Amino acid sequence: MNILVTGGCGYVGSVLVPKLLDRGNEVCVVDTQWFGNYLASHPSLKILKKSVADISDSDLVGVEVVIHLANIANDPSVELNPTFSWEVNVLHTTQFLELCKRISTIKKFIYASSGSVYGLKEEDKVTEELSLVPISVYNKTKMSAERICLSYNEYFDVICVRPATVCGVSPRMRFDVVVNMFVLQAFLNHKIIVHGGYQIRPNIHIDDMASVYLHLLNNESSYRGIFNAGFENVSVLDIARYVQEKFEVEIEISPSLDPRSYRQDSSKLLGTGFTPTKSVKCAIDDISEKLSTGEIVNDDRWHTVKWMTKNRIGFK
Repeated sequence: MNILVTGGCGYVGSVLVPKLLDRGNEVCVVDTQWFGNYLASHPSLKILKKSVADISDSDLVGVEVVIHLANIANDPSVELNPTFSWEVNVLHTTQFLELCKRISTIKKFIYASSGSVYGLKEEDKVTEELSLVPISVYNKTKMSAERICLSYNEYFDVICVRPATVCGVSPRMRFDVVVNMFVLQAFLNHKIIVHGGYQIRPNIHIDDMASVYLHLLNNESSYRGIFNAGFENVSVLDIARYVQEKFEVEIEISPSLDPRSYRQDSSKLLGTGFTPTKSVKCAIDDISEKLSTGEIVNDDRWHTVKWMTKNRIGFK
């Protein structure tokens, strides 16, 4: 299968792309490489260093499936320059879809949305049918892009995946997501700082996240629509306690300005036959091991806001 992956050099893409190649696919990655490129060379892999806005018809020749991961990710990064984030997350996605609809070979378009589009929810099970109440600019850009993607269903099968917070090890590491951040704090500072702690957050291991895309890609059934992808609803404080079990460190609790709290239900995805295989605790173990052996070291590029600010990304 011929697959184009936008943002393929990113946190999830760097785990997903090798798995796509291992299954015999031809893969083209389009990525600005703001945070570098950690994909190993492969005879079936082509990497284009460009933005989604610069993709041309020639880049899509023969492409059968698009996996659109590229975006300005998470609330703090988007708030650095909201106008730029709207351009990247919504305008460029719309322009890209307009280009894709002219390519007759494209049969499936998979969009990486976000579980955060639900905002504040009190329901025990937040399913795909519930209303969206985005409370941040990032949430609003993902919701808007979702709706635009779904409007292109007449041209190809559109699937919008709403991932929970992803955790675990990637060649393009991130230490600005809660599980990964707490492990780094425990390892470096022997203390975990929790803001609030009562907030319930859904989580998904990065290996399972990659497997979700593979499942939706390879399943013979023609799925369309929206799928939640999160399998562990855990309070922020309980995540810190999981890390504390590993490192035996102090937990310091401070007030939080982030009220987001919801329990994601992924029964729809599980009903397609998908089975998660890894947990938050697996991610904690994996990151701890890599930090202990020095295979992963703390670096500014693993902190999105710090790296974007330092390099003036989005401000040029």
